[in-house]
Amino acid sequence: MRWKEQLLTLTPYQPGKSIEAVKKQYKLDQIVKLASNENPFGCSEQVMTALQSNQTSLAIYPDGYATTLRETLASFLQVDEEELIFGNGSDNLIQIISRALLHPNASTVMATPSFSQYKHNAVIEGAIIKEVPLINGEHDLEAMFAAIDEQTNVIWLCSPNNPTGTYISESKLIAFLDKVPSDILVVLDEAYYEYVVADDYYDSVKIASKYENLIVLRTFSKIYGLAALRIGYGVAHRTIIKALEPAREPFNVNSLGQLAASAAIKDQNFINICKEKNRQGLEQFYEFCREYQLEFYPSQTNFILIDCKIDGDQVFQSLLEKGYIVRSGKALGFPTAVRITVGSFEQNEGVLKALGEFLAQK
Repeated sequence: MRWKEQLLTLTPYQPGKSIEAVKKQYKLDQIVKLASNENPFGCSEQVMTALQSNQTSLAIYPDGYATTLRETLASFLQVDEEELIFGNGSDNLIQIISRALLHPNASTVMATPSFSQYKHNAVIEGAIIKEVPLINGEHDLEAMFAAIDEQTNVIWLCSPNNPTGTYISESKLIAFLDKVPSDILVVLDEAYYEYVVADDYYDSVKIASKYENLIVLRTFSKIYGLAALRIGYGVAHRTIIKALEPAREPFNVNSLGQLAASAAIKDQNFINICKEKNRQGLEQFYEFCREYQLEFYPSQTNFILIDCKIDGDQVFQSLLEKGYIVRSGKALGFPTAVRITVGSFEQNEGVLKALGEFLAQK
């Protein structure tokens, strides 16, 4: 087989361990998964009602235009329907953008550490990759701008950033967009947008209406609690959407996902409740870190990156054996840290108790 050479250098995305696998391996009755930044409170009851009343035949292909979801989301965001594109999760949209714009003669600029799929897809397309290190966990926009050259086709911004939970302020974002050449696509990945409480954050959808080279990516996998159904979307000027659509595979958003997302949008009360509970949960982690004098990044997401000053794999393994699945920072670019999803009050108390016991032994 004459595989692309770059594929031979890559490993598949490594998801966190499944609950059933951990139960079996460590003979545990109860497992708490705090590794993938899922919503511990599930999804809106309106979603479950919509799914239970669904009459869609599973033998029929989904609506390739996502008509109902498109209409509902366009109304909610106050954008035109032609300014939306849908994907099988926002990961799929990253893949579509990379497929459409990246190739061996193109370069792409991204922060590091950040979401792994930017680089992963760029490698597959054979693009020239320019990684700019974070400064104190934040995007170094000046250095990212300096990395732009005549071959640059795509710039990736992750705000709030995964895995640090930090964000780009409105003034910094606008100043950056004002300088970027108009023929370079800027991708603003906002998977955790709904969790943000910072006063100097921005309305990215309004900003996208002013910059024709900006696309905003969001997802229903996080606060909306629909990770199993894989729904993501992009908002951009219609010229961007029109150019990207041919790179999107047909029927890439399943029927149940479209139905669930349409129902989820209508229950913003559920979203607000989850946002508030998440803030309260983060305070539990902040208090613990201060007590144990651990460094952390204040988070605008539903996870926190904690530097334990110990090999992250050791911390991960200790918590795993006690029934808590988290993510070691080793694979995320922070070798002595762990990234922990904010759970319910009780889940947070449990994982912090287990972490405290581990640290007391060191």
